Amino acid sequence: MLKSIKILSSAAVILLASSCTDDVPMVSLGIDDSYRIERMRKLQLSPAFTGDAYRWTVNGQEVAQTRDYIFIASDEGTYHLTFDVVDASSPYHHEFTVEVVHEEIEYSPYISNVYEYCPAPGQFVNEMPRYEKGNSYQDMLEKVEDAISGTNDVLISLGGYGGYVTFGFDHTVMNRPGEKDFRLWGNSFYELLQPDKKGGSCEPGIVMVSYDRNCNGLPDDPWYELAGSDYSNPATLHNYSITYHWPDPDRVIEGEGMVEDIRYIRWTDSEGSEGYMPKNIFHSQSYYPMWTDADKLTFTGTLLPQNAEDISGNGSYYILYSYAWGYADNHPNDYADLNSFDIDWAVDSHGNHVSLPGVDFIRVYTGVNQVCGWLGETSTELCRAQDLHIPAGPVLPPQP
Repeated sequence: MLKSIKILSSAAVILLASSCTDDVPMVSLGIDDSYRIERMRKLQLSPAFTGDAYRWTVNGQEVAQTRDYIFIASDEGTYHLTFDVVDASSPYHHEFTVEVVHEEIEYSPYISNVYEYCPAPGQFVNEMPRYEKGNSYQDMLEKVEDAISGTNDVLISLGGYGGYVTFGFDHTVMNRPGEKDFRLWGNSFYELLQPDKKGGSCEPGIVMVSYDRNCNGLPDDPWYELAGSDYSNPATLHNYSITYHWPDPDRVIEGEGMVEDIRYIRWTDSEGSEGYMPKNIFHSQSYYPMWTDADKLTFTGTLLPQNAEDISGNGSYYILYSYAWGYADNHPNDYADLNSFDIDWAVDSHGNHVSLPGVDFIRVYTGVNQVCGWLGETSTELCRAQDLHIPAGPVLPPQP
């Protein structure tokens, strides 16, 4: 928070400084000598003048060479900062301190806000959470937030490939070097016939992260994928797109065994392929999100190789094998480390490593496009997320 207003003897120095909170930003005619801010909160420093170059240091270490800088720290204490404008005609140097204090209201380690819920069609869509006639998108968003915020642990389904949910915490999840930073819970399990192969019902979801650089509290900054074990797999497709089409009311309905409609929802993709998401006898509701009036839904992202095998040979017993690491709903919840994620895995759209001080928003989307006979489509489920740097109580098993 701003503590004072200082007018510099040399004119034309204007700095906007504000905390990423609900407070209205204040305008200062200079850089304050001191600031006080809660840990894991941002202090946005944006000089309104220009020079040939800029340099920011924190405790003697250079941290940025940009005109704007966001200070954030996870540890309490006093931080010594310097700001320099490197300019032949108008050089400027200022030293100041930031006191980082413990938050007045303790942070929760769990989800506090859900910003988007955009599932692809799927057999659990409109059931997890349940759609009721007349529900709007906002109604469904609130149901998802009720389901997965805190320790509520009620599973939501993301549907087929590409379906996603976006959520955040009541603070920035800090990136601590050499440590896993957050954990996700789903409903994956291993089957008992081949325990060494770590397969069963593993429906991997790709994880993306975003840092709120513009400090507006909305997930509208650049997104970065956490590159899991199969990011560089030759069979993995990047920049893949799929479009699901509203069920054709004039289609000929044909069934086979426990599949009652083999051409239920048609899809087309960026590879020139097309196919159908079938409807099985176990779920009679619409698989298409009923709160939208769009006649087609398009999703874009990374497509993982299919991970299912029909070991029966007749479609009666499928095993969905887990990937090594780096995906949601990919290993049973008991495997804490395999369900935990490092922000340092972040890469940009070209696969280049991105260094982030922390993340404010997390997005999970179904990463596989496959149908396993009577089991239906592969769909990522989620019921909880936790910041691993905030102490938490005992973990309870997810509720159906």
